Amino acid sequence: MEKAEDIDIYDLLNIPITADERQIKKAYRKKALTCHPDKNPDNPRAAALFLQLSEALEILLDKTKKDAYDKAYNAKKAAKIRHDALDARRKKFKEDLEMKERLAQTENAKFKTARKDLNAEIERLRKEGSQQLKEEMESIRQQILKETLSQTKQNDAADGGLFRLKIKWKSDKNDPNNGGYDAENLSKIFSKYGDISVLVVSQKKKGSGLIEFEKGESALQAYQLESGLPENPLTLSWLNGEPPSSKTSGTSLFNSSRINKNNPTEPSNGTSCLFPSMNHSYSNVESKKSTNSSVNDETDFEALVFAKLREAEENKRSNKK
Repeated sequence: MEKAEDIDIYDLLNIPITADERQIKKAYRKKALTCHPDKNPDNPRAAALFLQLSEALEILLDKTKKDAYDKAYNAKKAAKIRHDALDARRKKFKEDLEMKERLAQTENAKFKTARKDLNAEIERLRKEGSQQLKEEMESIRQQILKETLSQTKQNDAADGGLFRLKIKWKSDKNDPNNGGYDAENLSKIFSKYGDISVLVVSQKKKGSGLIEFEKGESALQAYQLESGLPENPLTLSWLNGEPPSSKTSGTSLFNSSRINKNNPTEPSNGTSCLFPSMNHSYSNVESKKSTNSSVNDETDFEALVFAKLREAEENKRSNKK
């Protein structure tokens, strides 16, 4: 059996840590009467428990020993509180992570089912040789497009709003350097404000790009402070309108209006967070804009770009599994 100094002697005697000498002795007598070896000849643990009680009494009645025990006792209690709090945070983090994984799997399954249904319907119409094949295909494609845009907007609302910016600069359509900007140097310019989720540079529309930050405060600071290269300044605007002030309250010391700066942008060694083939994806999606009668609104089109990029990233993760 453990020694008295290794156990909770206050719990053993059923007294508080603030108990005085009279309360300690009273609790000892009461407990000792129940476990005295003479009263419990058939209980092999009675003698050991009685010895523990005697050691506990000795510790509590000696001020030096009691002070040393109380110091260790309080340290153990504090450590237990910290450990319990850490366990609670770990449990909450694990539960949140599992929930996000389930939601991601569900959404991925929905998109796969929608594509499968689309392919099955196209094959049915092809076999029938229907004269309305093109109209039906377009109708179904438009429905899938609307669902994709709707789901993207719902996800944005659930996440508290994704912070996206449109980037524009002067560039001649025949300029091979695209006005001095590309994905790499734009990443260096903006990564100093925070982690980047998506950065795309349009290959078809010169002098144009889209960026999404992981945090709202990063997007806001970039919008307020960044002006790009002095010889060819950047123009930034919100993709879905300026976010409500409540989303960035307490996270920025700047005003909500954009600040124009003429000073050169300081160099940054930050690392960008880019999707592998985003430039190609953006170009492909953009080239279809003229044939899509329902995607006339620029905001919806750019939201579709992000939806396609996210779908490509999810497919890449699924293939790795």
